[in-house]
Amino acid sequence: MNPNSPPRLPRGNRAARALVPALLAAVILAGTAACGSSGTSGEGTSRSVRTLTPEPEGSPSAEESPRTQQSFAASVSAEAERVRQRAVKELDAVQGRGNAVADVSVNGLPVAKSEEFRSALVRVTNPTRAAAFYAVKVEFVDAGGKVIDSVVLGFEGAPPDRTVSEQANSRKAAGIKTFPRIAQAERG
Repeated sequence: MNPNSPPRLPRGNRAARALVPALLAAVILAGTAACGSSGTSGEGTSRSVRTLTPEPEGSPSAEESPRTQQSFAASVSAEAERVRQRAVKELDAVQGRGNAVADVSVNGLPVAKSEEFRSALVRVTNPTRAAAFYAVKVEFVDAGGKVIDSVVLGFEGAPPDRTVSEQANSRKAAGIKTFPRIAQAERG
């Protein structure tokens, strides 16, 4: 036996030492289960918990907010439509393909036959020194070159020297083998 090595424990103590991690895990699980079944929902803080500082005037109450998920979704949808309409207006004034075609790329996304729309990932890289608005028109074209649908996207506040992306979705091109391409791109 090496004089520097720790003394060997009898066989029974090694078995007990091997059980310690399993025993700790069981105790932690039991404690977690006990906390989870205490009758509280786990959301927010208990009403019996008191804060040291008073809540400011106008803080949210325990009642449900008057703003629902539907109203939030409607406001997001309205904002997206406002940005799209701005992009349509900018592209209407553009002669040719626009000044930002080199800043934009597009890739078709894989589709399943059951999908209700065709999607393309549009990426805009702003090479300027300031945030800019980009208006992009994506066309979904079949193998013969016929335009099946076109979608206009707006990229508001694209940061300088960064790439932002958004999906262009077409219901008209669903179920048809199409290829997306950039028809127009304008940096405003």
